[in-house]
Amino acid sequence: MDNIEVLVCDDSALMRNLISRIIDSTDGMTTIGTAMNGKFCLQKIPQLKPDLILLDIEMPEMTGVQFLEERKKQGIDIPVVILSSIATKGAAVTMQCLDLGASDFITKPGGSTSSNISSITSSIIEKIASYGSRYARRKGKQIYPIEAFMQQAKLKEATDAAIKTGLLDKINPQATKVSELPPTLWQPKKKEPQTITPEREPGPIDIVAIGISTGGPNALREVLAKIDPKFPKPILIVQHMPAGFTKEFASSLDRICPLNVKEAEDGDLIHPGQVYVAPGDYHIKVEKSTLCNVIRLSQEPQRNGHRPSADVLFESVAKMYKNRALGVIMTGMGKDGAVELAEMRKQGAWTLGQDEKSAIVYGMPRAAFELGAVQKQVSLEDMASEMNKLLAEHASH
Repeated sequence: MDNIEVLVCDDSALMRNLISRIIDSTDGMTTIGTAMNGKFCLQKIPQLKPDLILLDIEMPEMTGVQFLEERKKQGIDIPVVILSSIATKGAAVTMQCLDLGASDFITKPGGSTSSNISSITSSIIEKIASYGSRYARRKGKQIYPIEAFMQQAKLKEATDAAIKTGLLDKINPQATKVSELPPTLWQPKKKEPQTITPEREPGPIDIVAIGISTGGPNALREVLAKIDPKFPKPILIVQHMPAGFTKEFASSLDRICPLNVKEAEDGDLIHPGQVYVAPGDYHIKVEKSTLCNVIRLSQEPQRNGHRPSADVLFESVAKMYKNRALGVIMTGMGKDGAVELAEMRKQGAWTLGQDEKSAIVYGMPRAAFELGAVQKQVSLEDMASEMNKLLAEHASH
């Protein structure tokens, strides 16, 4: 197998070292070089030809934003994942970076960087595996499947936790190496989709619910930019994203979407032609009200490791709207949304799933498809037109 080759750009020597160690201890990826600012990073790209760049924002001489502007001018298509602060200002700049073509972001740990770096190990591995593997394969490389990288991330987390609790004196380097694990642990198996027989025929569509995760920021940009300006129904979105970022994310979507986009608030009236993005760290549900259905937010326990969870949204929509809804599941790691999208389908709702070829990570759409939850698989390029078409033909009046 070939390695995903990563260029780490951060003005902190400690951060460069810590992140490089995480990368280099993961089978299937390697740090091909480091840079202390955007200027040096640009100089190293032609020689190193990385598959992915991890990029800090605040750096001397050339910031992350300036790097992305220059990357755009030069037509460099290497994916970039931002290393972001969780401060409010950091959220705004992070969204600016996504506007400039960055693929995604990882939030830096607060407090002592060296002691908290393990808290973002899985995120680093996930984002490198998701975006870097796709680019590396386009170059003809043979790369481990994403499941192999995530299996390693889980083992690293378990080992780190054992060390902190004193159950292990040291890490066994082979304990987290995918090359030392039986392939049955990480090789994805294709399954034939189950059959769901809806309890009722699909009805007029009153609401649209979307669940999306890794790869979502740019995928949603593409879909919402092409949505019909006269889209007649509300759209509720669960995008797995940390607290503190979703308000800025909704604002960034609002700038390119012909509909109004906002971060959902508890008690919001659900209006036609309005897009509501679940806030980070809050589940989003729909609730019946006398005059107008409303949004309810909660901090109930995580579902499928997430809050907000697509399953929580889909479950709520299935109960309230039954066959008068459209459920959409798109790119993302894991299985969130699959079970309750199947319940929506069982109730008679319309359902769409992003196809494997266009998904950055075909985890959530695959899980839903295998459960029989997806009526039709659609490419990212065609998702907006498919949604527009369904609403034009089946929206209630």
